[in-house]
Amino acid sequence: MNLEFNKNEDALRLLVSELNQKLAEVKKGGGTKKIDALHAKGKLTARERIHHLIDPESEFLEVGALVGDGMYEEHGGCPSGGVVVGIGYVSKRQCVIVANDATVKAGAWFPITAKKNLRAQEIAIENKLPIIYLVDSAGVFLPMQDEIFPDKEHFGRQFRNNALMSSMGIVQVAAIMGSCVAGGAYLPIMSDEALIVDGTGSIFLAGSYLVKAAVGEDVDSETLGGASTHCEISGVTDNRYPNDEACLDAIRKIFDKIGAPENAGFDRVKAELPRDEEKLHGLFPVDRVKPYDMLEVIKCMVDKSEFDEYKPEYGKTLICGHGRVDGWAVGIVANQRKIVKAKKGSGAASEMQMGGVIYSDSADKAARFIMNCNQRKIPLVFLHDVSGFMVGSRAEHGGIIKDGAKMVNAVANSVVPKFTFILGNSYGAGNYAMCGKAYDPRLIYAWPTAQIAVMSGSSAAKVLLQIKVSTLKGQGKEITPEAEKELLDEIEESYNQKLSPYYAASQLWVDGIIDPSETRKVISMGIEAANHAPVTRQFNVGIIQT
Repeated sequence: MNLEFNKNEDALRLLVSELNQKLAEVKKGGGTKKIDALHAKGKLTARERIHHLIDPESEFLEVGALVGDGMYEEHGGCPSGGVVVGIGYVSKRQCVIVANDATVKAGAWFPITAKKNLRAQEIAIENKLPIIYLVDSAGVFLPMQDEIFPDKEHFGRQFRNNALMSSMGIVQVAAIMGSCVAGGAYLPIMSDEALIVDGTGSIFLAGSYLVKAAVGEDVDSETLGGASTHCEISGVTDNRYPNDEACLDAIRKIFDKIGAPENAGFDRVKAELPRDEEKLHGLFPVDRVKPYDMLEVIKCMVDKSEFDEYKPEYGKTLICGHGRVDGWAVGIVANQRKIVKAKKGSGAASEMQMGGVIYSDSADKAARFIMNCNQRKIPLVFLHDVSGFMVGSRAEHGGIIKDGAKMVNAVANSVVPKFTFILGNSYGAGNYAMCGKAYDPRLIYAWPTAQIAVMSGSSAAKVLLQIKVSTLKGQGKEITPEAEKELLDEIEESYNQKLSPYYAASQLWVDGIIDPSETRKVISMGIEAANHAPVTRQFNVGIIQT
C-alpha cells in the first residue's frame, strides 16, 4: 500500500472513531442518573427494551440516532429526539420499532420527536413493514406545543398514519410500558393490539391533576388509567403483563404467528463478500479536493468486487452499472471524482471534464440507466460526491438544463426503491439529481466525510462576503482588507458548521451517519424491507425535453 492510501485510511478511521464516541454518548439518553431511576422502578430503558425484543444476534439498523444533536440545549437537550427508532427482526420478521426514551424529559415530544416518529411510520408505509410501538411518554413538551401540535406534519399526523396503515393491512402492535397521556393515548389504541405493563403502564386522555382541575374529581393515576382499569373495566387494552420482559416476550409471540409478507420479487442470490472490502477506508480521501477513482470504491462494496459498468466510455463523470450487494441485484449511480476526457465530435480535441461535476452527457447517460433499472425491476443505489451541474456558456449552449432536468425527472418518477449514500460533497442541484432527501429514497445515510449544502463553504462565504461588503459600502462605510479577511473567516466558519453531516443528521436530512463498512448492511436490510412492498405504480416519466 502507498503512503496516500495509509494517510486516507488513518484519517477516515479517526472520523469513524469520533462517530462511535458520539454515538456511545447519545445512547446514554438522559444520563446514568435517569437510567438508574428508571431501573429502580423496575423498568428497562428504550434501548434495553429493543435489545430484549429483537432476535438474539440479529442486526438492528438504527434510524435517526443523532437526531436532535445540539438542539433544545436551553431545555437540557434531546438526545436521539427522545425516541429510539430502527429496523430489526422479531421472531424472524423484519419490522420497524419505535421506543420512547423516558430518560429524556420523561419521553416528552419535542418538534424533532414528531418528525422522527413520522419518519418511522413513513418507512413502515413505504415498505409495508409491521411496526411496534413501545410507549413511555409524558406527551407533548408543553413549552413548545405551538411547534408540535397543530400543523400537517406535527403530532396529530401520526394518528392519521395509524388509521391509514391499518387500512393498508400493515400490522401495528403497541405496548404501554409507562405514561401514555392526552392525544398520545390514541396511538396504542389505534394499533391492532395494545398491551400494558401492570404497575408502570398507564393510559388516559387527562392525568389526575387535569381531571381535578377540569371536573373536581380526586383520583389517582392507577385507578384512572392503570392496567387493571383498562384490562378489567374499560377494555381499552387487550392484556396486561407483570413486567417489561414479559410484555416484550408477548410481542414476540404475536409476531411468530403473523402470515408471510408479500414479495416484490427483487433478485437475490447467495451473498459473497467483496474481494477488496478491506481497502475501502484507504481509497476514499478525507481531503475533498483530491481526485480519486470512485470505481475502485464501488468495487469495495459489491459482491466479489464485480461491477458491470454501463456506457463506460460516455458521460464519464457519472458511473452507472450493475452489481450485487449481499446477494441483491442493484443498479448504482455514482459521481466519478477523477478528471476525465470526453470526445467532442470527429476530429475534435478531447474535453477535460472535472470530477464530481455533472455534465450533459453524464446526465443523459444516468437518466437512461435509471429508466432501464425501472424497466428491469432493479433497486437503485446513489453514491454522492457531487459539486453540482456544469456551468458557463459552453454548458448552457449545450443544453445542460434540459439534460439535467431529464435526469431529475427519471429520479423523481422512479418506482423501484432508491437508497442514497452521501460519501463526500452533496451540493446544489446535484443533490437533487442524485436522489437527495426530497426525492424519497427509502433510506439515506451519510459517511463521516459528507457535506450537504447549496455550495461549498468557501464559495458560499465569498458570495456572502460580497453581499455584506456591498451593503456596508451602500451605507457609506469602508472596510479594510484585514477586516474583510476576518469577516470572511467568520462567515465561512458559521457556514461550515451547517455543512457537517452531524448537522444534517440532527435535522433528519439523513437517517444517520455510518462507518463506510456498514454501507452494505444498510443496502441489504433496505432492499429486504422494500421487498415486502410489490411495485404497483407504472413507471412513467411524463414529458422530457430531448
